[in-house]
Amino acid sequence: MDDYAEKDLSRIISLQQNLEKIYFNRKIYPLKSLKNSNCSNTLKVILFYDIYFENLGVNFNEAFEQLNVLESIHILNCYPINTMFVQQIINLTKPFKLKSLFMDKRSVPHIDSLKLLLQKSGDYLEYVGFESSIDYELKLHLFKLFQIYCIKIKFLSLLGFDDKISFPALDLVKEFQHNLNYLIINFSQFGYDQISYDDKLSSIILHNLGQILPDRKLLIRNKFYQENENVLPCIKEYVMKEKRVSYLAMENLPVTNNERRDLYYLKDEVKEFKLYDIQVKKYNYLCIQGNISLLMILKASKTSKIIWFKEDNMVVILGTRKGKHLEENVGAIKFNLSSEALSEIRQIINSI
Repeated sequence: MDDYAEKDLSRIISLQQNLEKIYFNRKIYPLKSLKNSNCSNTLKVILFYDIYFENLGVNFNEAFEQLNVLESIHILNCYPINTMFVQQIINLTKPFKLKSLFMDKRSVPHIDSLKLLLQKSGDYLEYVGFESSIDYELKLHLFKLFQIYCIKIKFLSLLGFDDKISFPALDLVKEFQHNLNYLIINFSQFGYDQISYDDKLSSIILHNLGQILPDRKLLIRNKFYQENENVLPCIKEYVMKEKRVSYLAMENLPVTNNERRDLYYLKDEVKEFKLYDIQVKKYNYLCIQGNISLLMILKASKTSKIIWFKEDNMVVILGTRKGKHLEENVGAIKFNLSSEALSEIRQIINSI
């Protein structure tokens, strides 16, 4: 980011009188813009996504010590969480209220640095995610640290699930079971040689989770190779008739084509489930997907300002939020951003 862009961003931030949330994305992260701004008594949420921390250009102490009402910090797939970075956090005189930590293979070069971070902020963590790129040995160490230092985990994402990691991961789920509201497990690799492996692993997961977690919502994405592979009769027999859940969402995904089939659109089936007090929802309605960082962090509030820095382009969306919608007087300052992209951003925010 050049000096002119940085000055423009600093000016925009300084003009905000009631800035509550700020989201730094990828290559644009003017953290130093928070210094000498008007948000020291208003800024409540900071989210970092895919940030290279060594290029921040400012010490955390300089930016964070002046933020008096900060409620939560969210770090999603940023790197590296090394000793130099963590030491800045340890040196803060104020609590570092880290609420979200999502990691990939770049995030944790040394396990000791993450241990120090969790010792400082583990009590605040609620949202945790492990990407599939993290290798097996590192995941084992990470799981143990989170079991020791984190007690409030509500959201857990486990990607790259396989038979080696299954039981350590299930132990982690068991540790968090009393607070856990949302669990994502993803292990599927499409291919005919994968089907028996997937079936075995699915059985292990479902059997163990059935003993660990309370039944509230059930989401199933069923991949199948032949048309006669229909799991709906099993769902009716063991879920519907026993009234195991209140909400059900199921999407069938044929391997041979991209045609997705959602149970929600089978009206007769939906009516049958309703007889057992089970509401069938759209799979995408219950499933947290692509824009997880926005949907998870930028929660609806009575009034708030949003400033979004996206990659090499800059978008600033300023508006008043009422309920779950933005008022019509949303303004935008943009550089090299297409109308389609701006429209997409508006849709994302309006969906929160």
